[in-house]
Amino acid sequence: MNDSRETAKPRACVIGHPVDQSRSPLVHGYWLKKYDIDGDYVRQDVAPGAIGEFMEKLRSGEAGYVGCNVTMPYKAAAFELADERDELATTLGVANTLWVEDGRIHATNTDGFGFASSLDALHPGWDYAERAVVLGAGGGASAVVLALKNRGFSHVHIVNRTLARASELAFRLGDRVHAHDMDNLEAVMEGAGLFVNTTSLGMKGGAVPDFDFSPLHENAIVADIVYVPLETPILKQAKQQGFRTAEGIGMLLYQAVPGFEKWFGRTPEVDDGLMTEILADLGETA
Repeated sequence: MNDSRETAKPRACVIGHPVDQSRSPLVHGYWLKKYDIDGDYVRQDVAPGAIGEFMEKLRSGEAGYVGCNVTMPYKAAAFELADERDELATTLGVANTLWVEDGRIHATNTDGFGFASSLDALHPGWDYAERAVVLGAGGGASAVVLALKNRGFSHVHIVNRTLARASELAFRLGDRVHAHDMDNLEAVMEGAGLFVNTTSLGMKGGAVPDFDFSPLHENAIVADIVYVPLETPILKQAKQQGFRTAEGIGMLLYQAVPGFEKWFGRTPEVDDGLMTEILADLGETA
């Protein structure tokens, strides 16, 4: 007798609360159509207190999904409730991508992959630099810092308004990571080849202070993980000062690649068509 689960088309989702703002269905829907895959990807709002029940249904197959993306506020809970956690998720303590194999939920975090892959596409060879400055010490910062360590950066400087939070993150991520408060920003920027904003500064066009990027290496790149607006105030300042820049939209798109591959069996390409579709949804143009 055939198992209907073997013949049913693969379905995946993004979970969160709220989840209406997620653009993951646009990304995965574009790839499903492009590669003519008979699958589905939807939003799944998980009410407060119901994440444990959802994870059990995901594990048993009752939920009907082969896996899911995880957005706020469930990234830590998804990590804790998973059966198998890879090294990336374990180091960060949060998961954004889940998949089911043999009745067990596997967890990883693809944000660092998304960040590094975006820079690979925009500025090949960007990881020549030995020193990087990361502004902020939140969840986005931890994924970026770990990606930089994995790319071989010898010094990653976390700069944050609250030194204690930066110190906590530096301690958790280990050697080659250093914590500083904002008073030391200019000093640690000296000669750095990469500057990354991981804070919400400039999100949706909000005001930001003036940054002097002149202490950076002359070939340095200034990146931002904020993607609304596409060219954030920080990137605009950097460009006006003659530096190369990297928008946050690439990280959003590339972090989706590993999940799609796990769920639908095809490694998707981040191409111009996908970029155009997402930018149109954001009300932006390339």
